[in-house]
Amino acid sequence: MNAGPFTLVLSGGGLKGLAHVGVLKALEERGRRPALVVGSSMGSMVAGAWAAGMPLDEMEERALAVRRRDVFRVAHVDMAIRRMHAPALYRREPLDALLESVVGNRTFHDLQAPLLVNTVDLLTGQQVTWGLPGRRTARLTDAIFASCALPGVFPPREIGGHYYVDGAVVENLPVRVAATAGTGDILAINVAATSAPRTLAETEGFAATYVRGLEIVMQTQIEGLLRDWAGPPITLVEPRVAHVGMFSFHQTRELIDEGYRATSEALDLADRPAA
Repeated sequence: MNAGPFTLVLSGGGLKGLAHVGVLKALEERGRRPALVVGSSMGSMVAGAWAAGMPLDEMEERALAVRRRDVFRVAHVDMAIRRMHAPALYRREPLDALLESVVGNRTFHDLQAPLLVNTVDLLTGQQVTWGLPGRRTARLTDAIFASCALPGVFPPREIGGHYYVDGAVVENLPVRVAATAGTGDILAINVAATSAPRTLAETEGFAATYVRGLEIVMQTQIEGLLRDWAGPPITLVEPRVAHVGMFSFHQTRELIDEGYRATSEALDLADRPAA
């Protein structure tokens, strides 16, 4: 990756996306500020906090303090009454409250840095990128919630009469968006790798089985996209977090440190003079 302007792409991956906090720390230490950040799912939440001006020390402190109850509360009433017609396994209120505390009542016009958030229109299947011209007036909390709304896990988010879900459904590592909207090289951080096998206990139950299936689909999708890549140069960084579950809340320190280590190593290698 050259020393000029670059676009930072932050993938989804559930709680593994907290590794992106370490990514931003490594960049800040080296004075490397992206000209644009493109985020998907948890990557959009971390990117949104950064673009809204949250200091990285505060971001790290908040990440370490997040607990399961702050994100996941089973939608017991919906599931009991509506059964198979329930919109999702978990309620929207905890994630809404978390996002409000992170980015407040902002639109894309209020941000301190350019940000794009990757979502999918549930009814049309079209990839929709918030933050592009014509899509900057939406509340940031709505766009990020939509980008985090794994189908069946969280309910879709209505914005302007349309219903949106996690951009990972189409492009979990949204490098195509970055190639179209960004400038210069692309630094792409993928935390969705699935190289580490899971135990039977880790895949027990509907939610765990479903999430494991999503992990496999997302990584296969990313591999296919990069195999045929013909866009701007990409520096791909894959922190070693494959062994961490998507919804593991007790390994945040490890995730942040590994995001920092992997990014620092990649930047040091890129800056090393050619032999």
